[in-house]
Amino acid sequence: MNLRDYETAAREKLDPVHADFIAGGARDEITLRENEAAFARLRLLPRVLRDTTRRPPARTLFGHRGGMPVLLSPTAFHKLADPEGERATARAAAAAGVIMIVSMAATVSVGDIAAAAPGAPRWFQLYPQPEPGITEALVARATAAGCSALVVTVDSPVRGAGERNRRNGFHDLPPGLRCENMVDLRAGEHGRLRQIVMSPELTWEHIDRLREATSLPVLLKGVLHPDDAREAVRRGVDGLLLSNHGGRQLDTVPATIDLLPGIADAVAGRIPVLLDGGVRRGTDVVKALALGASAVGIGRPVLWALAEGGEQGVRRMLELLREEIDDALALCGVTGPDDLTPAVLFRPRERS
Repeated sequence: MNLRDYETAAREKLDPVHADFIAGGARDEITLRENEAAFARLRLLPRVLRDTTRRPPARTLFGHRGGMPVLLSPTAFHKLADPEGERATARAAAAAGVIMIVSMAATVSVGDIAAAAPGAPRWFQLYPQPEPGITEALVARATAAGCSALVVTVDSPVRGAGERNRRNGFHDLPPGLRCENMVDLRAGEHGRLRQIVMSPELTWEHIDRLREATSLPVLLKGVLHPDDAREAVRRGVDGLLLSNHGGRQLDTVPATIDLLPGIADAVAGRIPVLLDGGVRRGTDVVKALALGASAVGIGRPVLWALAEGGEQGVRRMLELLREEIDDALALCGVTGPDDLTPAVLFRPRERS
């Protein structure tokens, strides 16, 4: 019936350790819970007697006109949920006409993902590596696979402390699975697997050098402070994905939907701002768009749906979300994403 049902169904099929990996966040998981709770606190204020017969949900992002203002945020290890892994996810995203952001930690290589869904839009998520040559090789691999943008994660100088994983002893993939994008990144290597390194050395200068090394649009994922958003615009970054890593990095940071107005003001329409974290309903999508997001990303629901029903599970989940978005647009009295403004949100007056 809804996106949360997929988690219930998936848990009946998944190894509990792997289910905890998908569900878990950092430390006390305060931010993890707050991402959803913040959406629930926002209220919609609909208009009536407005012709909403036509309400196309499409939005254009970097030349791609998507089937709805939703994309698949990067999530790792899809083969924990289904043997086809990211191949199944890519086919489902292609059927829905939405962009898939391929995780650097995918269990299927970006080239094989491209082969599974040829012609489908895809971006590549990147952790810049301490060795510049490795980063360059990853960018070249993503470009060769037809990725049309790079999404650079900048909120991870160290790995987040997921206490569920520590309790469960989940520190690596099971035998037979690996991060395929990290294999054979140097000429002459045959089966060498490199570890993904979180680098505290990362600075704005690294982003400058990355932009100089690629013609692809570069988006930053993990910018939360308005001053950093302004700096990203100043340095020519092409877009932002407002994300707190699903509550998996620094715990107790605010929900992304609460931060969105400040980031949108800082950017002032100069570059697109996308948002992920806690999106579970079509009304959540509408609220984010009303506050200035160009589109929203979904993460955990993709893995739950993949575990529940493979490719068809993800397809059904995306279609369900599309129906909810369309329903919310009609009931709000708007004719599509471009018609959404903060006026559709209700804010009770503060008591003196």
